[in-house]
Amino acid sequence: MVQEQINNAKSRMQGSIEALKHELATIRTGRANVGLVDHIKVDYYGTPTPLNQLATINTPDPKMITIHPFDRGAMGDIEKAILKSDIGLNPSNDGQIIRLAIPPLTEERRKDLAKQVRKRAEEARVAVRNVRRDVHDHLRKTEHEHDISQDELKRAENDLQKVTDEHIAEVDRLGEEKEQEVLTV
Repeated sequence: MVQEQINNAKSRMQGSIEALKHELATIRTGRANVGLVDHIKVDYYGTPTPLNQLATINTPDPKMITIHPFDRGAMGDIEKAILKSDIGLNPSNDGQIIRLAIPPLTEERRKDLAKQVRKRAEEARVAVRNVRRDVHDHLRKTEHEHDISQDELKRAENDLQKVTDEHIAEVDRLGEEKEQEVLTV
C-alpha cells in the first residue's frame, strides 16, 4: 500500500517533468527547432489539426524551418495558423514550401525568454511539491487510521522526500539547460 503511493507519486512527478519538457520546447531560442511549430493547430477543413500531421517539418539550417504540406490546398491555412500563433515568426510561401526564418534574438528578448523559462520551471517545481503534499497527506491519513505504523510512515516520508528531491533536481537541470540555451548568443 505504501509502495503503491510512492510509485503513484513518482509517475505523477514524472508527468510534471514531461509537461515542463514540452513547454520548454516551445520557447524560442536563437536556433531553429521543430518544437517551435509542433504545437500549432491548423484549422483544416473546420477541424483543429496539429501542424505535424499536415506537413513535413524540417530544419535545413540553424536559422530556418521549412514546412512542406502534404496537401497544397492547406498552405493558406497553415500560414494563418503560424501568424495567429505566439511564436512571432512570419512565414514565406513559394507555392511548394513554407519557410520560417529565425531572426537573431535581441538581448532584451533573451532576458524575457529566460524569465519565462524560470517561471515555467518554478511552476513544475510547485507541481512536484503538490504531488508530494497530496501523497504525504494520504500517508498520514492512513497512519491515523492505524493501517500503517509510525515507523512505516517515517520510512515512507523519507522515501517520498528522496523521490521529490530527485524530481526537483531534474526540473532545475532542465530549466538551467534551457536558460543557458536561450542566453547563448
